[in-house]
Amino acid sequence: MKELLEEFLNYLSAERGLSKNTIISYRSDLASFLNYFESKGLSNIESIKRDEIRNYLMHLKDKSLSSNSISRALVAIKMFYKFLAQERFIKDDVAGILESPKLIRPLPNVLNIVEVEKLLQAPDVRDRIGMRDKAALELMYATGMRVSEVVDLPISTLNLDVGFIKCKGKGDKERIVPIGSQAKNAIYKYMQDARPALLKNKEDRHLFLSRLGKRISRQSFWKMIKKYAKRARIKKEIAPHTLRHSFATHLLERGADLRVVQEMLGHADIATTQIYTHINKE
Repeated sequence: MKELLEEFLNYLSAERGLSKNTIISYRSDLASFLNYFESKGLSNIESIKRDEIRNYLMHLKDKSLSSNSISRALVAIKMFYKFLAQERFIKDDVAGILESPKLIRPLPNVLNIVEVEKLLQAPDVRDRIGMRDKAALELMYATGMRVSEVVDLPISTLNLDVGFIKCKGKGDKERIVPIGSQAKNAIYKYMQDARPALLKNKEDRHLFLSRLGKRISRQSFWKMIKKYAKRARIKKEIAPHTLRHSFATHLLERGADLRVVQEMLGHADIATTQIYTHINKE
């Protein structure tokens, strides 16, 4: 069964073009699924029937997993079985008609304008790390980019003269996002006064570098944001998408078109963007 899982993951990467992080999620969900049945003595994929899959979902519920996590696992299982049936590894797609539990989608936390200003002012721009952090925070709030997109951002995708960035999002889909003057100035200062010193005569294509002159990690980035939130005395829980959520909410509050915000966020479905209209109503 593990060989079939590898075949499926290769298909997601090579033919579907899904992002590395999405494939990691599928691997984790499906490895747990297959390990569960191997522990029950079912080592052949054909021996796992529809009722067994339902029992597995109930097992996840008994472990107190959220409906979102169970739904994500079921999506992975259904895609896996659909692939196996298409490639004729199995005769019937027994997972095809299973239904996901109803999702209750919580509204994301957002910062208000005053809180964003405090967060953006928190880095000490008298040293190179502060200049880097200031530029990264300004860029995230100016563009609504995901953390993964910011840390992977190549310096070649910046056009500070015109004021835009070419961003590669989920599934390697590219989008063009404008950058405001505040972010442009912070990035320019970082590139002139801090990045060369961090690079230390080495070569690295990424815009944001660690103290060692290498690409900054997502974990370091989020520790950095939490540190500045604490320094700015922001009491709200800061999550990985907080600045992205705040970017979208503040645009819509000021009359931006929902379709435009969808394009800038890189959402494939406008229903995902509509969550921010509910925040406005709140």
